[in-house]
Amino acid sequence: MPKIADLEVTPNPNARKFVLKEPLTYGIARSFEDKESAKDDDLASKLFAFPPVTSVFYVDNWITVTQDGSADWKDLMRELAVPIREAATAEKASEEIAEVASWLQSDDSDLSESDRLKLVQINELLDERVRPYLQSDGGDLYVVGLEDNVLSVHYQGACGSCPSSLSGTLAGITSLVREIDPNIDVIAV
Repeated sequence: MPKIADLEVTPNPNARKFVLKEPLTYGIARSFEDKESAKDDDLASKLFAFPPVTSVFYVDNWITVTQDGSADWKDLMRELAVPIREAATAEKASEEIAEVASWLQSDDSDLSESDRLKLVQINELLDERVRPYLQSDGGDLYVVGLEDNVLSVHYQGACGSCPSSLSGTLAGITSLVREIDPNIDVIAV
């Protein structure tokens, strides 16, 4: 059972990040944007049992919960702490999660060799210069795909509903990606 080490405010006023003493996963991100998508995940489904919760994102030793703004964070965090503390640690959960997380891998079988190379470079760039900052704020993003010079990305956790993700961060990612190919446009999906 993971213990909560710290609670952090994120740039998104409707999201809070719980930092845990024990990991929930080993490098496998779990993202749920509604109650239905969380039905097969014990922890996420318990968190969605609280009506204000709109998304749950967790990886390693932290979890970000986003609410609709209707609840007082002080009260809601106390309620959310119970299922978080009862959650299975990484040793128990990672194998099951690894099987389910395979859908996050974008299908690049239809891509040209040139576009595959661009995706590899883009992901390396995102790993080095973007994801660490998003993760420190309780979020992340993954690449959905590349088609006709349009890179689709999906924000997770606190970034999923944060106004700065859809403006400033997206513009910054576009600028970085254009270092690889100046003709690529980036959209959030």
